[in-house]
Amino acid sequence: MSAATRLREFADSDAAANSPLYQLLAGQAAGDAEVAALLGDRDPLLLLAAAHRLVQADPIHPLSAYYATLGGASGPDEGTWPMWRQFVLERADKVRELVAGRELRTDDVRKAALLYPAVALAAKQARGPVALLTVGSCAGFLLLMDKFGYRYQVGAAGQFAAGPTKTPLGLHCVLGGEPPTLPKKLAVKARVGLDASPVDADDPDEFAWLEACVWADQPERVRWLGVAAAMLAKESPELVAGDPVDGLADAAGRLPAELPLVVVDSGLRLGERAGDYVAALGKLAADRSMWWASDEPYESGLHVLMPGRDDLPGEPGEGLLGLVRWLDGRPQAQALARTGRHGARLEWLPPTG
Repeated sequence: MSAATRLREFADSDAAANSPLYQLLAGQAAGDAEVAALLGDRDPLLLLAAAHRLVQADPIHPLSAYYATLGGASGPDEGTWPMWRQFVLERADKVRELVAGRELRTDDVRKAALLYPAVALAAKQARGPVALLTVGSCAGFLLLMDKFGYRYQVGAAGQFAAGPTKTPLGLHCVLGGEPPTLPKKLAVKARVGLDASPVDADDPDEFAWLEACVWADQPERVRWLGVAAAMLAKESPELVAGDPVDGLADAAGRLPAELPLVVVDSGLRLGERAGDYVAALGKLAADRSMWWASDEPYESGLHVLMPGRDDLPGEPGEGLLGLVRWLDGRPQAQALARTGRHGARLEWLPPTG
């Protein structure tokens, strides 16, 4: 698939639903051969993240007026694309270097609001404190999910709170459907993160790239990122470099064996390796009490344990909140809810069977 086609598909799907700025930029880039060539064979968001990073580095440039993450207050208009095009082409070598040499890091803090209900249900079933292992951890923010506060909006005027009441970071999420009663607290006694290339959020350049990967007209996400980074610096959870399949056993072995283990992932998208990943989880479950909470598209994980569920694949950008518990070596899988991009919404699924 050509760069132009990938940019067009992104503009018409994810960007159209979430970001007027990125819809405009990706759509125009799709029709501009010189700009599209900067993307190569990479993800369209890497081109936008590279531009975001370069505007960060030149905050007095007039283009920053369109970047709400940098304090800009102008919505996209007829001047946005010509200015953006000139900006990236003048810095074409730097753009290519970032696009080719960086990975897209979507360590979105609000994903914790999506995963918290599943992890809390696992802890409730475990009847006590748990150990948390996040896979694809990036900087490790999801390891602090028990430290965040949550407000779930239910219906037109109802809401319920979960997590600690005194916390630097409160997250909001719309919750549809009819969820069960969810525990309001989560006791995590040990935590480890596994990632192919863990990010040091204390490193200014690495943290700036995390910010650049945030969509540039979503400033609240950057604010959450900064607060979570300050919390992470105080907690300093262990982050392990390793493959999500081959490194899983070693990472789990760093957590106390007597604690029930909850493995958490979001956005891994393992493709053909999904079966190997689920098999590796099953091997861990043979030796300890274990749960797996995931926020992934159906075809990126749960399909291995819940095959043939034609009702579960969702729209592009939509995920599926799943919870798997192993009892006597046998996995018991549940599809709990549909998840929206960036943690904005959970739509609880009715129970089956």
